[in-house]
Amino acid sequence: MNRMSRCVIGAAALILAGTAPSLAAASCNLGNGIKHVVYLQFDNVHLRRDIPNVPSDLEQIPSLLNFLRGQGTLLTNHHTPLISHTSVDITTSLTGVYGEHFGYGVGNSFGYLDPAGNPHFQSSFAYWTDVVNEGQASPVPEFVDQRGLVSPAPWVPFTRAGCDVGAFSIANIELENANGSPTGDLATVFGNGSPEFTEGATNSTLAAADFEGIAIHCAQNSKLCAASPHAVADVLNDEPQPNGQGTGGYVGYKALFGNKYVAPAINNGNSCVSDLFGNPIMNVPNGTCGFPAGFDPAPQQSLGYVAQMLEAGVQVVYFYIEDAHDNHNFAGAPLPNDPDGAFGPGEADYVYQLHVYDQAFAAFFARLAKNGITKDNTLFVITADENDHPALGLPPSPANCDGINVPCTYTRKGEIDADLSEVYFTEFSNATPFSVHSDDAANFYVNGNLAQTSTSVRTLEQQAAQMLGFDDDAGSNGETNNVAQALADKTEEQLLHMLSHDPARSPDFTLFGNPDYFLSASSKHTTPCSPVTNEPGGCFAFPGPSFVWNHGDFQNQITHTWLGMVGPGVQQNGEFNAIFSDHTDIRPTILTLTGLKDDYAHDGRVLFEVLAKGVLPQSLKAHNDTLSKLAEAYKQINAPRGELGRRTLIGMSTRALSSGDPNVYSNLESKLSDLTQQRNGLAAQMIAMLEAAAFDNQAIDERQAKNLIDQANDLLASLDE
Repeated sequence: MNRMSRCVIGAAALILAGTAPSLAAASCNLGNGIKHVVYLQFDNVHLRRDIPNVPSDLEQIPSLLNFLRGQGTLLTNHHTPLISHTSVDITTSLTGVYGEHFGYGVGNSFGYLDPAGNPHFQSSFAYWTDVVNEGQASPVPEFVDQRGLVSPAPWVPFTRAGCDVGAFSIANIELENANGSPTGDLATVFGNGSPEFTEGATNSTLAAADFEGIAIHCAQNSKLCAASPHAVADVLNDEPQPNGQGTGGYVGYKALFGNKYVAPAINNGNSCVSDLFGNPIMNVPNGTCGFPAGFDPAPQQSLGYVAQMLEAGVQVVYFYIEDAHDNHNFAGAPLPNDPDGAFGPGEADYVYQLHVYDQAFAAFFARLAKNGITKDNTLFVITADENDHPALGLPPSPANCDGINVPCTYTRKGEIDADLSEVYFTEFSNATPFSVHSDDAANFYVNGNLAQTSTSVRTLEQQAAQMLGFDDDAGSNGETNNVAQALADKTEEQLLHMLSHDPARSPDFTLFGNPDYFLSASSKHTTPCSPVTNEPGGCFAFPGPSFVWNHGDFQNQITHTWLGMVGPGVQQNGEFNAIFSDHTDIRPTILTLTGLKDDYAHDGRVLFEVLAKGVLPQSLKAHNDTLSKLAEAYKQINAPRGELGRRTLIGMSTRALSSGDPNVYSNLESKLSDLTQQRNGLAAQMIAMLEAAAFDNQAIDERQAKNLIDQANDLLASLDE
């Protein structure tokens, strides 16, 4: 990380505008007066207050919060998919579909069983055309869609419209690794034996700085790619034709990958791009200019790099900024008030880091305005991938602390870790071999490619429901509590859109856990552990304050987030909670505002209630009340965090998997399966009507729409029977 004085930086120093000549695509055709799209997805920046007295993250970034509330719409009834995790959430937002349609519903890695039934794990962060060798006859695309092919890429409608698309640290549309693997990203993009591949094989640290995390996908008429000798073919062999007839719909496009090739193209030949405070953006371990190590860029770095892209003529930028609650050493290591790896709400260094965020956003908006990039010609879309649950053992001290005037301190903070392999053996003498995707919500992959109804799987599920944890960090006075708060097997996972087209990736079941716990499995299937947390070898252990913020689970605290939009065609509603939305709704809304269209159907719907009528097709202006009711009913039955998903997970699914009565289990599973089939048929009709109205200007059939709404309500009412 760049070193920076802890003193407040003056406004004059913040407004740095190293403008590069505009060399990008000359004929970018976006609708409704939009000249640029700025898309930001935070990692865990909260609108809600985690401690009542302590202002929330966004309240401590007033330059951003006031922009969203004062100039546009801040949707506060917004949600993630399941499981709620960075890679799944970002990819859902980029594509407008749930994980079942782009390849995985588990992140930040997903498991799969090879043909012999052995579990393996694959990072969910990969370049868009990467493949996974799962031991089958041929590799499977990482982002495999319902066709069994590579899912359509998010940048395609924009580049087809003549716009360049820049990416900085956003998941999966730039290179995610830079090593010498023959199936790694360098091999995929540059080719085995290329100089870039050789650099990755011989100096992976340098290659990470040079090639990871940054890309520009160029339009065909882009001067940026035309002027660079390092532009390579932007290969998307499985991309649908614009008319939907077959593949091969993306030919003749190029891209620039990595700071080594992007920085000179956007910064007058210079290899360094400066952050908003004038510091060169560097990969500190390597000591050279380039992408920051670890995919955890500071706000001034991400905002500075995309500002440089925009000034160079890149019309569409997608980027990511790290969370504010972990210790990122903005002022050098360690921050003096608290050397811990993570902070609790209101701790001095947490407040300081949020102040840096505020300074960075103030500088960003001022710099863009100086270069004529404003809300009058730019669509700003900003959200957070998920919310985190703070695992805090006791309330902060002093009781009246607010973090701003009175700093908060914590006697003890941090998650409770458990090795499920040992817990199963200790509590139940169960040594069935399995692996999990480690998280609050542990996704189980049981060895052997077993049937869902097999004795081994069913026993693990029933014992998960009975499993007791020991969390003396949660004010329990040494009392036990339930580890599992909800359970889902493949039947419920299908209803929640968590199952991939690739059946090898389907978790046998998911244990949605107590959010104070972090659950893993060591495969020590015959090693007992002590049930008491503070004894050596404890089943439930406190590792220290390095990990405080937990996610990946189903609780409202984790899955309820926010979405802000500002720009041409967006109403100025301030905070707005009248409609349910989730991450799938972001893409179709962006495309409607920009006058573009995908070559596939979305799971999300256009948020037309917060758009100006002047930007909507006639089909969305008419029948507005009926359309809103149709959209709301659709989300309640189809979104994982809609009413159907919430109630079936906590009620029917958890009851079914917990039960030792085979009749109760089979009856509930049968009902869940029937509900999913009914939902799928009904939801398909509803989204087809909504998509036709949004993208084909096709008026809805009022009578049919009301009938679909009634059917959705009946489906939800059947849960009470």
